[in-house]
Amino acid sequence: MSTLDAYREHLREMGKLESALALLHWDQRTNLPRKGHPARAEVVGKLTKMAFELSISDKLGGYLQDLEEQDGLNEVERASVRVVGKAYRRHKAIPPAFYEEYAVAAARSETAWEEAKEKSDFGLFKDHLERMVDYARKFAEYYGYEDSPYDALIEEFEPGMTSAELKTIIVPLREKLVPFIKRLMEDGTRPEDGFMQGSFADEMQRALSLKALEAMNYDLDAGRLDPSVHPFTTTIGPGDVRVTTRFLPHNILSGLASSMHEGGHALYDQGIPDKLRWTGLDEGASFGIHESQSRMWENLVGRSRSFWTFFAPIAREIVPQLSSVSVEELYRAVNTVEPSLVRVEADEVTYNLHIMLRFELEEGLITGKIDTGDLPELWRDAMKRYLGVVPEDDAHGVLQDVHWSSGLFGYFPSYMLGNLYSAQFFAAARKDIADLDQKIASGKLSDLLSWLRENIHQYGKMYEPKELIERVTGEKPDPSCFVRYIMDKYTDVYDLH
Repeated sequence: MSTLDAYREHLREMGKLESALALLHWDQRTNLPRKGHPARAEVVGKLTKMAFELSISDKLGGYLQDLEEQDGLNEVERASVRVVGKAYRRHKAIPPAFYEEYAVAAARSETAWEEAKEKSDFGLFKDHLERMVDYARKFAEYYGYEDSPYDALIEEFEPGMTSAELKTIIVPLREKLVPFIKRLMEDGTRPEDGFMQGSFADEMQRALSLKALEAMNYDLDAGRLDPSVHPFTTTIGPGDVRVTTRFLPHNILSGLASSMHEGGHALYDQGIPDKLRWTGLDEGASFGIHESQSRMWENLVGRSRSFWTFFAPIAREIVPQLSSVSVEELYRAVNTVEPSLVRVEADEVTYNLHIMLRFELEEGLITGKIDTGDLPELWRDAMKRYLGVVPEDDAHGVLQDVHWSSGLFGYFPSYMLGNLYSAQFFAAARKDIADLDQKIASGKLSDLLSWLRENIHQYGKMYEPKELIERVTGEKPDPSCFVRYIMDKYTDVYDLH
């Protein structure tokens, strides 16, 4: 067997374990009985250790060294060796026993978070969170960094990004968004959206979500839709990309928006070509690029006038309460701006402020400037500063997100970056696709999906985010594209003059 064949087989074995872990995590967050969680944590820890040991084995290191010296590899093979080699060297510094210990603690922590959120009691989660922060700090030390331990964590999710660069994005973005939101609230005309409130059965909301996913061309023969506490998408393996969502009984838009969001993630993963399977390239270029796909479908498509021109008749048929509501009324209603407590329910104007808040707090946790026990009060203070609203309980405050419970520090900035990237990608798609808005209005969303497949999805992880953006748009990442989109759209929606 050649070195290349042995390398491919090694990656396939890693992929099989990662597939099993993905299924266990999906089950844990959708169907697992409460009493099954302690044993599941042990199983997850064992399989995680096995997968991790394969990812840092001396055998894999030998394959990589040989292949890095070969000249005859094709583009995909070279990219695979580069990406896997970078991850190998990064993770080689982490002891397998430590990684297993972390995986078990993370599974237990997530279970504790679910109970703490349900009871709105941060005290039930505090000790677990402290452990997750300690693990994150140790990971940063193992990885190594130049300026800040937080940079070592960001690299895992958004290669090439640093906390210093994030601040150069956040500061001017906040300076533009905060006064614009104030102007919308004080001088704009708020859309009527009372008809979006009421009592909506889960079955009705599920039917609406499925219609949207079908319109987006999400392949339900290669996926499924299920409810969960926190919406997420999981790729179990080739031909199995699953979506979950959350239905709020008194808000018909929430479940639809989260389903389209997760559907955007799923379309990306379903669009990864077979030639990239089991190569280390069969995932998104970065978490920010992945988020750009979900935010594009949720917002730039799902909250557009064009989409509601097409989708309004479908919504009216499924939701009797909307039967006499016009397309324009629906469009404006789904674009209501309201500084709110919960990130996943935030409108696209205020959403980034939620991410800025989380970045500020988690950077402080990792650098030691913030104590875990002070988080609930610091959260309330930051919400008041950023959004002008203050949570009355932990469930709607510091406990609302699942990410910290599993140690995902450095992840949140990808949400903001995804918003910025999505506007830039969509502007490029508009240039390339004649009459894109008219096609969306007629229900032909396949043209946009084909463009995304050709320009983004087919490359998987072959290119780092900044390189991919420049290849697709001809420009470097540019937050001003998002700002123009927001200000133009909402100046119209809110009748600002």
